[in-house]
Amino acid sequence: MNPVKVGICGLGTVGSGTFAVLTRNAAEIAARVGAEIVVAEIGARRDNPSCNTGDVAINRDIFAVAENPDIDILVELIGGTTVAKELVLKAIANDKHVVTANKALIAEYGNEIFAAAAEQGVTVAFEAAVAGGIPIIKALREGLAGNKIQWLAGIINGTGNFILTEMREKGRDFNDVLAEAQALGYAEADPTFDVEGIDAAHKLVILASLAFGIPLQFDKVYTEGISRIAQEDVTYAEQLGYRIKHLGIARDTDNGIELRVHPTLIPEKRLIANVNGVMNAVLVQSDAVGPTLYYGAGAGSEPTASAVVADIVDVARTLNAEPGQRVPYLSFQSSSLSSHPVLPIDDVETAYYLRMSALDKPGVLSRVAQILSDDGISIEALIQKEPADGANLVPMIILTNRTIEGKLSAAVSRIEGLEGIVGDVTRIRVESLAG
Repeated sequence: MNPVKVGICGLGTVGSGTFAVLTRNAAEIAARVGAEIVVAEIGARRDNPSCNTGDVAINRDIFAVAENPDIDILVELIGGTTVAKELVLKAIANDKHVVTANKALIAEYGNEIFAAAAEQGVTVAFEAAVAGGIPIIKALREGLAGNKIQWLAGIINGTGNFILTEMREKGRDFNDVLAEAQALGYAEADPTFDVEGIDAAHKLVILASLAFGIPLQFDKVYTEGISRIAQEDVTYAEQLGYRIKHLGIARDTDNGIELRVHPTLIPEKRLIANVNGVMNAVLVQSDAVGPTLYYGAGAGSEPTASAVVADIVDVARTLNAEPGQRVPYLSFQSSSLSSHPVLPIDDVETAYYLRMSALDKPGVLSRVAQILSDDGISIEALIQKEPADGANLVPMIILTNRTIEGKLSAAVSRIEGLEGIVGDVTRIRVESLAG
């Protein structure tokens, strides 16, 4: 094969890491592809002093890279969606294959981008869009291709996992740990995407489409962050034998697909419960192989670059293949994508952790239990603490059995209206994640 020419757009953390990996491992990569991979041009609006690009041309106009007739593969690493979408569509229109690490772009505009790519007969690869260096997309699309995937659950945002780990291990408050995460560069100055679950929701919708053969439907993902998790919730979860993790969960049910991101109590004995710090992990339950766990660095310059370069290698290997012989973008052939609906959160069934503050007087607990019973919700476990010295409020913690979210919401509304219950009821979903 002739050398494969790559144009990298974006020279930030991931772009510089991609250039470094391609340069350092050039011989190994060429041996795997059967051709040399050459970075022919870089599109960057500013230089990166930490990245020595040697004599590679740097073009301040990233769109010129997409129009360069010598480029075979355009690598989009600029982030965002508006300019990135325009760049990717321009590259496709100019017969370039595309590799991207942009989860928001794929989650929100992937259907449109894949349709354009299919019409043009080019490939769009996006392994680095989910869980950094963990090859979870290849696992779902290729390694598990013989399985019916039943559900998956993932810690797919390292910032949130770092915060919850510090709260559990060191007894720190959310705001305190968030400030440290920002100082360490784990969280942005505006941490909304990380701590409110938007980043994880982008990734989950991609995983669900690959797992279940459904179109990308970001607008239907139920999304809840970790900013309302209190230190006492972390402590009570431990006492009950659970840990709180911020999970993206997708499940295929008879009634529809569950797509939800939220804090979750999971048994402390589960492997995924012991994934700490900024690390990511995805647990997949399939019919033939059973449970499989994929663990590793979910972000960072070279871990993410590892996935970007793997996509470049895959695309380079199939440059001369007919479009129909390539692996489909979303694992399933586009003509076979399912119309199975996404369930609204009120129709989802799971167990719940409830924490409430009650006046220290007889009868409050029995009235709470009666409300739950009236809605067919049974109690699995209960903790009622003694009031602190001088206090007249006692914390009550309840674990329920599995029930429908809509029923639980109605019951909680009535509990919050009870005389003797002070403030809102905190609720966190509980999942066993057993195969």
